[in-house]
Amino acid sequence: MVGVGARSGVPVAEVLGLVGAVLREAGLSGADVAVVATLDVRAAEPGIAGAAGRLGVPVRAFRSEELAGVAVPHPSKPALAATGTASVAEAAALRAAGPGAVLLVPKRKTRSVTCAVARSVPLCPNEVTHATRLLPLTHGYIGGESLSSPHVHHPIPTPHTTAATDMTTSADAHDLRHHGDAEVRDEKLIDLAVNVRTNTPPAWLRERIADSLTGLAAYPDGRVARAAVAERHDLPARRVLLTAGAAEAFVLLARALPARRPVVVHPQFTEPEAALRDAGHEVERVLLREEDGFRFDPAAVPEEADLVVIGNPTNPTSVLHPAAAIAALARPGRTLVVDEAFMDAVPGERESLAGRTDVPGLVVLRSLTKTWGLAGLRIGYVLAATETIAALERVQPLWPVSTPALVAAEACMSRAALAEAEEAALRIGVERAHLLAGLAEFDEVRVVEAAQGPFVLVRIEGADAVRDRLRGLGFAARRGDTFPGLDRNWLRLAVRDRATTNRFLQALDQALLLLG
Repeated sequence: MVGVGARSGVPVAEVLGLVGAVLREAGLSGADVAVVATLDVRAAEPGIAGAAGRLGVPVRAFRSEELAGVAVPHPSKPALAATGTASVAEAAALRAAGPGAVLLVPKRKTRSVTCAVARSVPLCPNEVTHATRLLPLTHGYIGGESLSSPHVHHPIPTPHTTAATDMTTSADAHDLRHHGDAEVRDEKLIDLAVNVRTNTPPAWLRERIADSLTGLAAYPDGRVARAAVAERHDLPARRVLLTAGAAEAFVLLARALPARRPVVVHPQFTEPEAALRDAGHEVERVLLREEDGFRFDPAAVPEEADLVVIGNPTNPTSVLHPAAAIAALARPGRTLVVDEAFMDAVPGERESLAGRTDVPGLVVLRSLTKTWGLAGLRIGYVLAATETIAALERVQPLWPVSTPALVAAEACMSRAALAEAEEAALRIGVERAHLLAGLAEFDEVRVVEAAQGPFVLVRIEGADAVRDRLRGLGFAARRGDTFPGLDRNWLRLAVRDRATTNRFLQALDQALLLLG
């Protein structure tokens, strides 16, 4: 069931474009759509009606009061004020799917359209199944691509329903594409949702980047930056690949490596799994448990796994796993991907595997986004064996990293920059201890105490409601329910300076009182 919300006058092409993107994210095609559901006052909109007609399915319309009673995971105050429904797309999809419905893809949006996909087949916890496809169509068209494929079976992804499950091979209702920036976009809030260090990039780095703009007429040449990264990790340059942020590296790995049984250790950054699924892989999960402190046991990974992805320190738990435990996963025929995007926020980078050449199949990913405030510039790198780097290069587009980003990478590898990063890591440790001490004063808050990164993970019964109240008090926190293995009772909080933390703790006190 496809739920759609749209502004008046939205064109058919925009509706179809978003519907197509959401279906692809769910691993579905237009032939799997049974109905387009929406608000009754929008049912006759040419864009919505036209999209349903192109898909060959009816429009099902619901009154505002019918949708208002549907609990949705991503409520929107503007949508509630305008329509009486917190999310038309999610509520309509769930209402159309009926009892036992689950969201396969939460709402996605363009400038004028929102869209969500739900299914109506209830599943028991831990069930892994390929359900019968929804009403097949004989025709359909989205974004210029035919959606009719009568000879191809499109299994509907199975939602993952419990964090107590150790393993699952299914796609689920976790929003793998949700990231912290969505918490603060378009609103002026104090940001505890994004893990980028505040007051960055520093002035000296901004000046280096600005100076590089005079060379934009020439194509980017990454040789100097690549050599600088290699020297920083005492590796030959042929073992280094520069990327447009660590996120691009996950896409390259998913496309270049012929994994038969990939495993992702969760909860962690969701982009690796999303990239693998986009590339057509069926992903298996190892879920770490709160009762174990979200610590990693190498024995939990199936022996047959030929690609394993783990973060260290892990986002969002902030747990720093022993390097020896991670290295124990390595074996011939297996690629071991370690996301060290936050390792430079750990004093001394203890437990890092970057620079190791004795671990078979090791791939280490690094990002310059967090410590140096370069999220908008997109720069990261991969450290791996030469044959792996060559395979990634073959699927990477030409000139993937811009000249300013290359200049930034070179600058951040200098001795002075590394010393500054180490000083920042020590300061983060002090500020994190202050935040943890403040959180310990609340009986309602349970903290993952092993935190070693620039953020902490907390559990609060009804954290989703607390998060909404914090927004009203001017603070943005990162919701936890988009991470496999976590639910709506978790929040991730970025470590900030003492004054900001004190103001946040006061706001949290108010939010918890309101909750009570």
